[in-house]
Amino acid sequence: MADQEKSPLEERLRSDAKDAQRERDQIRLDTLRGALNAFHLEEVARTDEKHARFRVPLSEQDRINILEKLLKQRDEAAQLYEQAGRIDSALQEKREATILQEYLPAPMSDDELREIIGGIISREGRDFRKVMPVASRETRGRADGRRVQMLVRQLTD
Repeated sequence: MADQEKSPLEERLRSDAKDAQRERDQIRLDTLRGALNAFHLEEVARTDEKHARFRVPLSEQDRINILEKLLKQRDEAAQLYEQAGRIDSALQEKREATILQEYLPAPMSDDELREIIGGIISREGRDFRKVMPVASRETRGRADGRRVQMLVRQLTD
């Protein structure tokens, strides 16, 4: 990472991992190391000429997207563990998800979403198929896709 700018998110993760190590908080330490490793793996993948983003350095948004993917994996795993009756494993996945959530931007409120979607409707019209892709793109990383879809449906009907 010497040839590219330092990431505030990555620096925060590294600092918090050191704190977790000092505090002997193994679950937090493992979760943060896993996130840092996911960043590293994506950077390595981008050294392959066949990769769609060959030699493109990771942006803050890329890192946030990776954290969102990890969070989604934890949520899905927790649900599967609960269905299988493995409550201890489900609780650990939920704790890891809570830790990862701390590093993501605060989600948008429904009022903020309605305002953005209203602006899109004024530009694109009331056609759900035109509004939804634009709304997804404009709220990515800041709002759950299902919430966005529900509000777009409400506002375009």
